[in-house]
Amino acid sequence: MTREWKAILAEHQQVVSGMAEAASILDRIAEAIIACLRAGKRVYVFGNGGSAADAQHIAAELLGRYRLERRALPAVALTTDASILTAVSNDLGFEHVFARQLEGLADAGDVAWALSTSGTSPNVLAAVRVAAERGATTIGFTGRTGGRLAELCTHLLHVPHDDADRIQEAHVLAYHYVCERVEAAMAK
Repeated sequence: MTREWKAILAEHQQVVSGMAEAASILDRIAEAIIACLRAGKRVYVFGNGGSAADAQHIAAELLGRYRLERRALPAVALTTDASILTAVSNDLGFEHVFARQLEGLADAGDVAWALSTSGTSPNVLAAVRVAAERGATTIGFTGRTGGRLAELCTHLLHVPHDDADRIQEAHVLAYHYVCERVEAAMAK
């Protein structure tokens, strides 16, 4: 089935319009990240597939820069080290690939930011559980239902859609908003 561009664009616009009320949760997420960074802590970001790419994008915006010249902010995408990813997956199982990293890295006061369009990815859920056990603030970006992720996160953004492509498009818009808020606060 091939859909016309106008139909895809209309669907995208509907999803974005459905996020008009997301400002309050996004502001709380930004404030949690700002508090973490001001306390000298770190942000860990992770997800699978397209969400892994988004995790890397978020870490790059925070560590590098988004729009303003400012100091580097300690943000790490747990999706980038091929040796860790393959060793943990091979030796312990893929469901431990992010959790194991957080076992070794996360401290109380850090932020663990999970991206999962379904909210049901076992490796993402395991990581959020470990992060919470270690005292990290947990942030989730997910789709309409939130899956199991909704029950585990301190702060959760639900995108009002069920299809991964539309959810991820909305995630990009939302995390750019968060990065802009964080950067503005940390550039002062």
